Amino acid sequence: METQVRPGRDEVVARAAALAPVLRRNADWSERNARLADETVQALTDAGIFRLRVPARYGGYESDWSTLVDVGIELGRGDGAVAFCLATWWITSWNVGLFSDEAQDEVFADPDARICGTLVIGGTAEPKSGGAVVNGTWRFNSGAAHSSWKLLSVMRPTADGEPEPVMAVVPMTQLRMLDDWDSAGLRGTGSVTVEAENVFVPTARIMSIPAFTRGEYDSQLNAGLAMFQAPLVTAVGASTGGKSVGMARAAIDDFLARIAGRPITNTDYERQIDAPITHLQLAEASLKVDEAEFHARRIAAMADEKAKTGEEWTLRERAYARAMGGRVPQLASEAVNLLAGASGASSIYSDQLIQRIRRNLQAITVHSLHLPSATRELYGRVLCGLEPNSAFI
Repeated sequence: METQVRPGRDEVVARAAALAPVLRRNADWSERNARLADETVQALTDAGIFRLRVPARYGGYESDWSTLVDVGIELGRGDGAVAFCLATWWITSWNVGLFSDEAQDEVFADPDARICGTLVIGGTAEPKSGGAVVNGTWRFNSGAAHSSWKLLSVMRPTADGEPEPVMAVVPMTQLRMLDDWDSAGLRGTGSVTVEAENVFVPTARIMSIPAFTRGEYDSQLNAGLAMFQAPLVTAVGASTGGKSVGMARAAIDDFLARIAGRPITNTDYERQIDAPITHLQLAEASLKVDEAEFHARRIAAMADEKAKTGEEWTLRERAYARAMGGRVPQLASEAVNLLAGASGASSIYSDQLIQRIRRNLQAITVHSLHLPSATRELYGRVLCGLEPNSAFI
């Protein structure tokens, strides 16, 4: 196991910002090939970006939640597909940190380990001496091509005959990836389907989902670490907010770079930058992105503060965290839609950055964890004093 001086927030954020040229250079290749470029992943590895959610005893950084927002913004500025994969890898690395310490010894033997996965139940686990045999199919495994492990969810029979949902961590070498990622947005994430056929998983790499949602984790060594003093809904919200903000910031930069050099066709405006409508559009879009960043930072700040004080998350705060998981990308998407609509017909060419950002953000807003209508409804129910209509809170 590694021991090292962990870099502070400023250094990690600076490393992420310095990656922008390589991320942008490889973004087109990732789009065409429906996976991240090897050079991109190597650059992220060299910068230590995969270590933000890994315990320090393995060489990880145990970065706070606010650092994730800052780094996510910088990665989103470079390439939204990269930022999306990193947010997913951060969540799954954090999740594995709640598994048994024995499981962590396996997974984090490489402190740059990447774990793809989703929370959706996609298979079964048949109990067997020392563990269980897993079969199933799971879609939307972002970054699968560059992952060494997969976090999967299955149903396992219990002694009383009732099935129990459990999570398991499985090496990618024991699974089969399908070449089925052909999407309109987030193409570079390579979010393919993964299948398991009669894969044995030892007990140490299996964790009960009901126990997990109650905050009953298997790890002994991580129990007191600040990084793990948060519910899953907050871990997701704080890990994912930066990516959408960064993508929208990149769209604003791209819009500003174009408007001084192009006219508004069929009008007297020789420069789009001179038109009052442009000022209104840019102001509205910028304010939406500012609002998105406010919520992303607020969730992270709440998580950092509660990690220090040990204060429990209230139901309303959990519901807010879930709602902001939808609100942040919604605001970012609305801002980019506005700018893309004001960018003229030339902006729809595939080599134009703003059209890719628009597609990527649209894909995020239909993700089950980010869907604005569902996340707002849940928050509204809790505000009304009703029971949540989702287990993910």
